[in-house]
Amino acid sequence: MIDMLSQYHPVVQTLIATVFTWCMTAFGAALIYSSREIGRKMLDGMLGFAAGVMIAASFWSLLAPAIEMSMEQQIPVWIPPAAGFLLGAVFLRLIDSVLPHLHLGFPLEDAEGIKTSWRRTTLLVLAVTLHNIPEGLAIGVAFGAVASGLPSASLAGAVALAIGIGIQNFPEGTAVSMPLRREGLSRFRSFWYGQLSGMVEPIAGVIGVVTVMIAREILPYALSFAAGAMIFVVVEELIPESQRGGHTDYATMGAIIGFIVMMILDVALG
Repeated sequence: MIDMLSQYHPVVQTLIATVFTWCMTAFGAALIYSSREIGRKMLDGMLGFAAGVMIAASFWSLLAPAIEMSMEQQIPVWIPPAAGFLLGAVFLRLIDSVLPHLHLGFPLEDAEGIKTSWRRTTLLVLAVTLHNIPEGLAIGVAFGAVASGLPSASLAGAVALAIGIGIQNFPEGTAVSMPLRREGLSRFRSFWYGQLSGMVEPIAGVIGVVTVMIAREILPYALSFAAGAMIFVVVEELIPESQRGGHTDYATMGAIIGFIVMMILDVALG
């Protein structure tokens, strides 16, 4: 697969990778067609798993390469990763405060962002769509780093990141479609809205890869920016949501397993 990808332009590589992660979201959402209802305990474990994958990816695939690249610059090594990480978190915080969205399990009056008359379904989907922006950016920046020829970036590492994010997108798709089904939507509409939340990843991925290809010197900042945005999502959304159902042990062990899976992928392939 890696040899096949190497024949394409970095933008095409990014599109292939992010379409894969989008499809994984759709596969997770398609579980709504299963005859068995997925319980809250399982859902909490799946959300914890997604959080663990994102934490591991933020360090192994993004921050560690950013620190290594910063050693080549004529400034203190810690400045690019620290500045980029902070900017990524602030960027997501600004979007979080403006974009209307509603977290799973909360009443409509607890919707965040600018007040709007949008339907509850739309607000629920937007909440998960917000999660996918930094994931798409991370993949795009990773493939852009490979295109820039930096020795600390490899195509295998970018592929490992895409696989890891794709794996954790599966439970995220389920985490959207199942609650929507409980809200009374048809199976098709629950699936449709669930997979729709992953559509933003190819868009964010292309933005990320094009940006770093145009301005190679911002790569350490871009990598750590994506890491900061992902950690913001984990701390602000995924971990609290995974713990709300009362199955804290399942959610915590899910996070541990997710971290291990992503670490193995990155070390083995990257």
